[in-house]
Formats: sequence, C-alpha cells, structure tokens
Amino acid sequence: MTATLGEGREWTDPTCPVARTVDLVGDRWSLLIVRDAMDGAATFTEFQQRLGIARNILTDRLRRLVESGILVTTTAPGGKRHSYELTSAGADLFTTIVALRQWGERHAFASNESRSTLLDLDDRPLAELQPRNRRGKPVTAGTTRVRKVR
Repeated sequence: MTATLGEGREWTDPTCPVARTVDLVGDRWSLLIVRDAMDGAATFTEFQQRLGIARNILTDRLRRLVESGILVTTTAPGGKRHSYELTSAGADLFTTIVALRQWGERHAFASNESRSTLLDLDDRPLAELQPRNRRGKPVTAGTTRVRKVR
C-alpha cells in the first residue's frame, strides 16, 4: 500500500488497521477475487466463470481492487482485453486467505463434509498458522493488547 491510499477516503475506524483492511477487502466478492487471482485467474471471464458473479458486481470489485492497489491491470496484445495481476500488496493477503481457510476448515464444515485443501508443492497440507511474538512464543487475544492512538 502507498502512503496516499487513505487520502480522500472515509474509513469505518480511521486508526484501526483491521477496520481499514475490512474497508478495502472485507466484502465476500473482493476476497474471493483475490483468492482466485492467487490461484491463477487473470481475466474478467475467468473470474466470472469461477465465481458465478454478476458482471456489474465483478466490474465494481475489480475497479475497487485496482484503485486500492491490490490488483493492477495490463492490456493484452491487441488492446481489447484486460488482465489482472496481484500487486505486492495483493500478494501480501496470502496469509490472510490462508488464515480464513484454516478457520473455515475448523469451524465452517461438518466433519463428514468434503472441502478443498491447500497443499504445498510437495502435496502436503500447510502447518496451522499461529501468531507469535518477537521471541517466537505463541500469542492469543488474551496475551496481547491494542495500543490506541491518542
């Protein structure tokens, strides 16, 4: 993200990084577009086919993600089609997508329901994400605090 990202925007909670992130990518479609971009989708048609999203909603979300610096567009040879790529800020959402996936695996499925699995390139499941302090010790909501801006 750039230093000017917040200029001219209305934020739900201007001093909270979580609130700003939700303002940028917190709706269902935006995160699914980012997920699919990480999985190789690049064109409007690919996103629409994978998501089954209405054209007007997809157009709006792609525009917002580009404006927010999460995706960048390139024009294909011939100048008719746009391609969408994750920026470094968009790629930084990978950990967020993995955290949501792992939460969903634990809490959004019955034990007998089938679901997709994220594997590394050696076909092994990823280790469970665990926030840690600077010394490498696991932390939780009960062992951390937020310092409010005054």
